[in-house]
This record gives sequence, C-alpha cells and structure tokens, in this order.
Amino acid sequence: MNDVHAAPATRGKILIDDVVKVYDPGGAAVMAVDHCNLEIEAGEICMIVGPSGCGKTTLLNAIAGFHDITSGRILMDGETLCSAEKPKAAPGPDRIVVFQNGALFPWRTNLENVIFGPVMQGKLTVADARDKGRAMMADAGLAGVEHNFPGEVSSGMRRRVEIVRALMNEPNVLLLDEPYRALDSLTKSVMHESLLEIYYKNRVTIFFITHDLEEAIFLGHRVAIMTTRPCRPKKVLTVDIPHPRDYGVLTSKRFRELIEETSEAVHEEARKAFDAGEKEG
Repeated sequence: MNDVHAAPATRGKILIDDVVKVYDPGGAAVMAVDHCNLEIEAGEICMIVGPSGCGKTTLLNAIAGFHDITSGRILMDGETLCSAEKPKAAPGPDRIVVFQNGALFPWRTNLENVIFGPVMQGKLTVADARDKGRAMMADAGLAGVEHNFPGEVSSGMRRRVEIVRALMNEPNVLLLDEPYRALDSLTKSVMHESLLEIYYKNRVTIFFITHDLEEAIFLGHRVAIMTTRPCRPKKVLTVDIPHPRDYGVLTSKRFRELIEETSEAVHEEARKAFDAGEKEG
C-alpha cells in the first residue's frame, strides 16, 4: 500500500479465525456467521460486501464487542478479543463504530461532539481537546462549522463530524456500517474522497460494510464479498489500483475490469438472498 501523508500503520491488524455465530442456539438456531476466516492488515481499508441480512453487521458487532460469538476467535494485533472461552469482546476506544443512522448529540455543537470522547475519558483537557478537534475538523474540510449544531449542517458534513469524532479517540480500527447509504450520489462521491483524505492523514485500519460494489472498489485495498446468510467470504479481491485515488479512477480500464470480475459473485449472492426471502415470506 503506497499511501501518502502518514507513516505506515503498526496497529489494528484483525484476524477473524473460523468464527461461527448462532443466534438462539437452544431454539431456532439461526446461523448468522459460518466458519468465517479473514485477515485484515494494519492500516488496510477492507470493504465488506454482501446481501442485506447476510451477517456482515453481526461480524462487525463481534469485533466491536456488541455481540458474542459461538466459536472461533477474533484477534487484534495478536491479542484475543473474543473466543469460545471468552465469547464477547470488551468494547473499547481502540475499536470505534460509525453507525449508519448517525449518533451525534443534537444538543452539542459539532466541536463539542468531536471532543466528547477524549475529554470524558480524561485523555485530554478541554483546551487541548478543542485545539486538536479544530485542527482535525479543518483537515476534514469542516472549518467554520465548529460552533454549529449537527442539525444546522448538511448530512455529508454530519458524517464527516462523526468520523472525526471517532478518530479523536485514536482507535486502532474504525468500523463503518454503511455510513453513506442514505446520501445522494453526488454527496456520496464527495464523502468518498473526503474519507480517503482523512485516512491518508491517519492511517487507521478500516472495516467498512457496504452494498455498493463501486464504493467498495473505489475505497478499498481489498474487497471481501460475503455469502448470503450464513456469512463467510465467497471471494476476496485485491484492488490493485494505487493510492492515492480520486474520482478519475472510476473511468479507468482497470476499475471497470474489477467491477466485471466481482459483479457476478455479488449478483449470485443477491439472487440467493432474494430467493430465500421469497420462500420465507
């Protein structure tokens, strides 16, 4: 990965090793994740693509410490987060989630939202947090909206505020669950380039769930296409387009080749999910 601005990441390597997740094991026994194996390098943007309900978010929640696992193990930087002996990881600031629906405090200004975590945890004084927060917001193109409330800025700006707020905690891993799903295509394109600019300065590991194959290939170092439930990798694609990237990449021959190379696998799993839904309905 020949990225710019920041030194190579040394923290945030994730190993998902033979993970199984069964909901309601004593009753319906719904298998959400089936012997899933995936290794994500420190500082990698790994895009997770798959049908709705396939188990992608279950996997993210297991890494974050929101859900337990049934068997297997998840490690970060060689240390066990969860396993059969310790089914649920302890949540921590080393793994921060940015949710699809947003989680900013509407009664706090954007800057107050950004500095909330490190101030509450006692990592920074209010003055130091404000200085750091203003600098990070400026880097993310948010200068001038520090004292606005979330409801006073665009949806795209709110997404950037949330990502800056997450990075203020200096996590090893940023967990993004379809953060741009509700945005229009023009705003989404700006947000993609903004995320990459933020990433180039911070080099955090990113685990990013999406339904959008173009989004996955544009942003990711690798794309893991997951099967319909139960979830496991069907195909893992290395995106051999150099970073830094901008939207000119979308018209390149190699980008279109990668779309073609993966679209059949994505469509096949989407069809399976649709057929399963039809039968269940």
